[in-house]
Amino acid sequence: AICREGEYVKSDGAEVGDVVVLTKPLGTQVAVNVHEWRVRKTAKWMELSKRKILSVEDAEDMMHAAVCSMARLNRHAGSLMLKHHAHAGTDVTGFGILGHAQNLMDNQSRPVGMEIHTLPCIANTAEVEKSGVLDFRLVKGYSAETSGGLMICMKEEDAVAYCKEIEEIDGEPAWIIGMVVEDSERKAKLLDNLEILEVSSER
Repeated sequence: AICREGEYVKSDGAEVGDVVVLTKPLGTQVAVNVHEWRVRKTAKWMELSKRKILSVEDAEDMMHAAVCSMARLNRHAGSLMLKHHAHAGTDVTGFGILGHAQNLMDNQSRPVGMEIHTLPCIANTAEVEKSGVLDFRLVKGYSAETSGGLMICMKEEDAVAYCKEIEEIDGEPAWIIGMVVEDSERKAKLLDNLEILEVSSER
């Protein structure tokens, strides 16, 4: 397909003061691995169960949420970017959210960086990581995602309207997770007071 100028969103237009929106929760890698451990009754699952980190129901809910997230396309999330005046964006997949955030900042025409203050995670995935059974690097921002969401930079008022409309269409929330800041070094980082937001999915 051929697009004219103004029919698509470039990836290099983030501005100081933009907020950062994420359209799907993180944690698919954790959820899928825990599911495999539970089905195979591995030592890792036994440890999670023995220490009461997770119940069977918790693990099933986690996998259900991951499957629903992976099955939902970014079609609507992407198509609404132009309507709501997005300045830049990328998907969140194999490099984790911080890896993709850094790639996005490296590509900007202005000297900007990104500060991430919130990580929306599939319920209990962060608890699995904190247990020490296996370090997926989820809360460090580097856990790989399968069919992850979009990370979009836009003005706050546009972001609020975008999040409202995407939830109305898809029936799932999107979140404001960070800010674009002036930074000559173009760094993306997680803030020290990072909030882990537990995202539950109804079955």
